[in-house]
Amino acid sequence: VQLQASGGGLVQPGGSLRLACAASGTIFRVSSMGWYRQAPGKQRELVAHITYSGTTNYADSVKGRFTISSDNAKNTVYLQMNSLRPEDTAVYYCAADLKTRTYFSPVTTYWGQGTQVTVSS
Repeated sequence: VQLQASGGGLVQPGGSLRLACAASGTIFRVSSMGWYRQAPGKQRELVAHITYSGTTNYADSVKGRFTISSDNAKNTVYLQMNSLRPEDTAVYYCAADLKTRTYFSPVTTYWGQGTQVTVSS
């Protein structure tokens, strides 16, 4: 299983970016997907999370500015980031909790490679 993230870059404060992450390989079912971020010198933190049924969860710092969505048929998760701030600068990682082969396979977490988001004027 591989997770491929895309969409990072450099943006000015107040701007927007959209991240995408697609899971590929032998996948029976994705239970949930999420976005995490890690700024220099800080621990990795949850940004947003979405379950297969569409239930979402956000970090307080991004509520009202970021929106997570998913396309279950494509095993893809998106993160629309609006009103970006310098403190949003970090490497953003996607993660997926999924079963690889059958209903009875254990749920395993897979991570993408990370994409850099820099908010600066």
